This record gives sequence, C-alpha cells and structure tokens, in this order.
Amino acid sequence: MPETSLNLALLLIAAYILGSIPFGVIFARLFGSADVRKSGSGNIGATNVARVAGPFAGIMTLVFDTGKGAAAVLLAARIAHESAAWMMLAGLAALVGHCFPVWLKFKGGKGVAAALGVFLALCPAAALAALLLFMIVVAIWRYVSLGSIAAAAAIPLLMYFLWAPRQAPPLIITFGSLAAAVLVVYKHDGNIQRLVRGEEPKISLSRKKDAA
Repeated sequence: MPETSLNLALLLIAAYILGSIPFGVIFARLFGSADVRKSGSGNIGATNVARVAGPFAGIMTLVFDTGKGAAAVLLAARIAHESAAWMMLAGLAALVGHCFPVWLKFKGGKGVAAALGVFLALCPAAALAALLLFMIVVAIWRYVSLGSIAAAAAIPLLMYFLWAPRQAPPLIITFGSLAAAVLVVYKHDGNIQRLVRGEEPKISLSRKKDAA
C-alpha cells in the first residue's frame, strides 16, 4: 500500500485527470455534431449529448462517464490494496475532475454518471438502489434533473445501510458519500431554480428532452 503523501498525491492527480476526460464533447464531435457546450442545455452530460448528437452518442457518453468513475476507484483499489479511504478519495477526485475539468476551463458536467460509476465500484447495492430511485422519480414526475437530485441526496444513506450486512461503513465512506452528494446537487443549482419556478422541461417521448 502506498505510504507517502507523494504517492497519494499522484493517485489523486491520476484520478482527477481520468475523471476530467470530456467524453460528452468527444462523442458529440465524433458523431458530427458541433460543440455540445453551445447547443441544447450546454451541458456535456449524456442527456444533452443525446439531444444534440443522437441517442447512440448519448449512450456512449453515459457508458464512458460511468466507466471513468468506476475506473478511478478500481485503480485506487489495485494500488492501495482495496483501502476504502483511498478508493473513496480517488472516486471524489474523479468526480471533481468531471465537474471541473482542466481541459474545459473547469466548466464540466453535473457528475451524475461519474458518481454512478464511483459508487458502483464502491458498493454496487447502494448504486443500484440509487439508480432505481432515479428511475422511479423520473417515471412519476418526468424530470431527469429531479431524479438525479433525489438519487444523489439518497446515496449517503444508501451507502450507510447497504455497505455491508450489519456493518456501518468507515467514516471516510460516509463523509465522502455526503461530499459527492453535495457536489452533484450543487451542480444542479440551475435545475433546482427552474423546478421551483415550474420552468424545468419534462422528459417526453419526443425528440425534445429536458435539460438535465
């Protein structure tokens, strides 16, 4: 297990760089679209990429954004011999990288898919429960943003109760999950304001989808 602060710094930097890869921008351009940041909602996440560049580009963005979050945690697990603290910190670094990527002048996505990948690698049961909650909220109210916010808000409790049978997670997991939830909700500030004003677009079966 790495023992020096230099090793920790290098691991966190690697996780940040991995998380900061703007797959939404990359796939939108690969599929012939203009800069996704200048179209639709301006977000680089899967929902806006699907709207601007087509469903396949959106799916690829979702898969790769989720994958980079999981990859950062798995990288830390390999290097740090599955230390929960290092895995959580690497996951947070990847999430910060996605939300504030150096390549895009620190203007990134909202972190939903990246966070899903992080928690799938940390605790699949909690991540899947959050995904189920997301789907239920979207199915009932038809707001992707509301589903994302609900899932993010629930993840600290889900991690606490589903970490292991009859065993609470380490404090780093509890507080790290809370930090991740706060960041994702913070990145949805614009959506929250539109929800309060009743101006947030709803998802529909048409090609006009909401700006999550």
